[in-house]
Formats: sequence, C-alpha cells, structure tokens
Amino acid sequence: MLILAVDTSGPSCGVAVQKDGSLRYEAVAVNKLTHSVNMMPMVEEGLLRCGLDVTNVDLFAAVIGPGSFTGVRIGVSAIKGMAQATGKPCIGIDALEALAHGVTDIHHVICPIRDARAQQVYGAAFLKDERLMEDRVMKLTAYLDAVGSFGDSFLFTGDGVVPFRELIQERLGARAFFAPGHLVDLRAGSAAFLAFAMRDHAHGYHDLAPLYLRAPQAERERLKKEAQHD
Repeated sequence: MLILAVDTSGPSCGVAVQKDGSLRYEAVAVNKLTHSVNMMPMVEEGLLRCGLDVTNVDLFAAVIGPGSFTGVRIGVSAIKGMAQATGKPCIGIDALEALAHGVTDIHHVICPIRDARAQQVYGAAFLKDERLMEDRVMKLTAYLDAVGSFGDSFLFTGDGVVPFRELIQERLGARAFFAPGHLVDLRAGSAAFLAFAMRDHAHGYHDLAPLYLRAPQAERERLKKEAQHD
C-alpha cells in the first residue's frame, strides 16, 4: 500500500511517502512561505523522487489537528481534493497522537503539547501504546495537574515545549523530561505510519474534517459580540 501523508497543522510543512510500512520519502519546510505555497510542490517532488505520481497513491492522509486552524484547513482541503480526483480513500491523523508516535520512549508518560495561545495548550497523554487522556485544550497549569496523576515521570514533546519549558520545569521539577530538539516537531513520517496502522478505518474524502477542539477565533469573537448585545 502506498500512502501519501501531509502535515500543515503547525509551524512546519511536512510531506511523506510510505510503501507497505516503509518510509520512502520525507521532507519538511520551515521558511517564510505559506503552507499553501510550499505543500503541493513538496508533494510533487516527493512522488517524483519515488518514481510515482498521485494516481499511484492508495491512501491519502492529512494531519487534521489540533493546531493552526488555517494550516489544518490547507492540508485537509488538499488531501480531500486529491482523494476525490483519484477516487482513493483518505484518513485523518490526530496531531497529538502523531507527536507521541514520534517519541520512542517506554519509561515516561508521553505528553504531546501544542501552543494554543493565551497560556493554553492542546494536550493529551500516552503511556506506551495506551492513550491516557483524550485531546483537550486547557490552561497549561490545569493540563499539568491532570497528567500529574498518570505517573512519576513525564516526557514532553511538541511545539508547546519551547514557550512553556520553564513553566513545566517549575511545576514538575525533576519529574519533567523533554524530547530532543529534532523530535519536538511533528513529522509527516509519523503521520504516515499511523495512517498505515489505521488503514482499515480509511473513508471517503467527504468524511475528512478538521479537528479544532474549539471554535476559530473569528467565531469566538462573533459570539462574544452577540453576547454583549443581548
């Protein structure tokens, strides 16, 4: 099975091509260009380097969030378009699960976090292959209190590590560990491996949808204004 996976849910843009569980190609772009500019040339380059084109893909995968609302929409829309055009199935990959998958650690509770602004994080918790906490958006302090009951040591990964590292260390002290810098960012390759593991749950393009956890900022501001006028 040939899988094409894309991730546009965070600061970087990633593309991966996988064949029968083996990673054939992976690329990441971190530059001033938008994901909408970077992604499709990266997809074309990846397939070309593998001697393939989009019609050879058996399963399309997109990281659906939680993360940047705009970024998630770019990746989901592109994968839906390619799946529809080729008549092939697609699947959505949870960003926090993909982050946890990228860390091969069996001794700590894995705590993937992404910066959700306003001192909030998107977070979950895993131990080995078991999910301990569903995806949530919450204050960092509340998240740390919640995961603190799951074990004695915690390994943090994700783009939330950079802005919140000091606060995490203050709260958890020697119980807090951090993934190496090259593992902190979500990898499209991890999303591809999860897609392969979940291939029996693939579906049509019309069922692929973003995972936001909360309403977009514009929607929240609209509701706030409406409440003020009531």
